[in-house]
Amino acid sequence: MTPFIQGYAMGGGLIVAIGAQNAFVLTQSVRRNHHLAVAALCILCDGLLIGLGVTGVGTMVASNPTLGLIAAWAGAAFLAWYGLGALKAALRGGSMETRQEVEQGLRRTLALTLAVTLLNPHVYLDTVVLMGSVSGRFPGTARYAFGLGAFAASFTWFLCLSLGGQVLAPLFSRDLTWRILDGAVCLTMWSIAASLVRPILFA
Repeated sequence: MTPFIQGYAMGGGLIVAIGAQNAFVLTQSVRRNHHLAVAALCILCDGLLIGLGVTGVGTMVASNPTLGLIAAWAGAAFLAWYGLGALKAALRGGSMETRQEVEQGLRRTLALTLAVTLLNPHVYLDTVVLMGSVSGRFPGTARYAFGLGAFAASFTWFLCLSLGGQVLAPLFSRDLTWRILDGAVCLTMWSIAASLVRPILFA
């Protein structure tokens, strides 16, 4: 396979795995809460991180255990906080955002998107460290083709995830479905937070 196809396959395999970022993007899509802006910001962040990995920053991050430790605790704290908010929403019940609420929430929504993306150490592990290391196998410009393939997978996934939520919007007009989504988001956030600190606590 060409480096581009290998990068696309590897990037897709890593990105498609359900995680905090995907749960957040899907939630905003279902709520119709600036879902395209959220997807665009996720794609931009992935592109920048993949670029850092391909240009060699992944090696530096992997060799700095202190940086990894700080990132793990910061990410776990944020995910725990976000999961608690989702749990409260599940108990309270919910409905679709109104147009007025959506317009007022753009800045906060984008800030949360950045937090979900950049405070999750797995994002750096997948994009900067892992993809950066694998891209080093390819000589010359081939490593950039690999990175471009990984970026194309990210673009495809987040665009489909964002637009796909619109299909589910009528289903989520029901209070029960909304509670289930928020409950699933809570469990996802907390399980990822636990996975981040478990190796540290039980090392």
